[in-house]
Amino acid sequence: MNGPWVEKYRPQNLDDVVGQDHIIQRLKRYIKEGSMPNLMFTGPAGVGKTTTALALGKALLGEYWRQNFLELNASDARGIDTVRHNIKNFCRLKAVGSPFRIVFLDEVDNMTKDAQHALRREMEMYTKTASFILSCNYSSKIIDPIQSRCAIFRFTPVKGHQIIKRLEVIAEAEKIKVTLNALESIVYFAEGDMRRAVNILQTSSSVGEEITEENVQEVVSKAKPQDVRKIINKALDGDFLDARDLLREVMVVQGISGEDLVTQIYQEVSRMAREGLLGKEVYVDLIENIGTYDYRIREGSNPRIQLEALLTKFLFKANAK
Repeated sequence: MNGPWVEKYRPQNLDDVVGQDHIIQRLKRYIKEGSMPNLMFTGPAGVGKTTTALALGKALLGEYWRQNFLELNASDARGIDTVRHNIKNFCRLKAVGSPFRIVFLDEVDNMTKDAQHALRREMEMYTKTASFILSCNYSSKIIDPIQSRCAIFRFTPVKGHQIIKRLEVIAEAEKIKVTLNALESIVYFAEGDMRRAVNILQTSSSVGEEITEENVQEVVSKAKPQDVRKIINKALDGDFLDARDLLREVMVVQGISGEDLVTQIYQEVSRMAREGLLGKEVYVDLIENIGTYDYRIREGSNPRIQLEALLTKFLFKANAK
């Protein structure tokens, strides 16, 4: 397989980044001007934040980008010593062969508050020699003084048709066959995460000569969407015992965790509402109950008992669908 496909097919320039056109157009202006302010990339995992930062650094710094680009993962180096030593030592040196230096801090929302305040100070002191790119999942965890010093770019989950198009390119390059149903199944399980989609494709390619929907469902370790839909429909039709038996089969025989299953139930209920299979009042009531039992499961309650209790909330709503 020649290593992870997420690295093998990682976009090397901004034009190849998938699904963030509104951001890429703005970043290209910085490349044209040859300068940029401090930036903050925020959004869910696997949507291109790190890839975009690397591509932007290469475009701005040119052939000497490696000497003038510092990448740190704040999850590993989250304390104040990292800011005081690594970042300060890098920023105090003048750029060689490039207009300025770039510090890229990934997962900066995992930094301690003290480290963030120290980082704010470094951003103030070295404005003439370095620019910062900060990446995080939740901008609300970043202190206001840092946010006010950055241009904030909000990355969105990658759309399904964009994921499929990219996966088709990879499949063609790897000379593997993949069915449309398999691609749609990958999109369902990836939930807008491009990295997860590529990993699922690579893992599924080792199962057989052709990637099918069944291959995908075997490797993702999640319940089949059709099984989740059956559980919901049986409960909505008042057939609690059959719904409970199918729920137990999914959890015990297939080994699906309670947290994953309650998330999939939420996805299927939302999909049924979009398809017009659930009335608004029923949908709102079900979402409220799903949220309650999801919280209980994550707080440590027995997942199977809580999910069976959730099914009782689905009962006798067939007439309201």
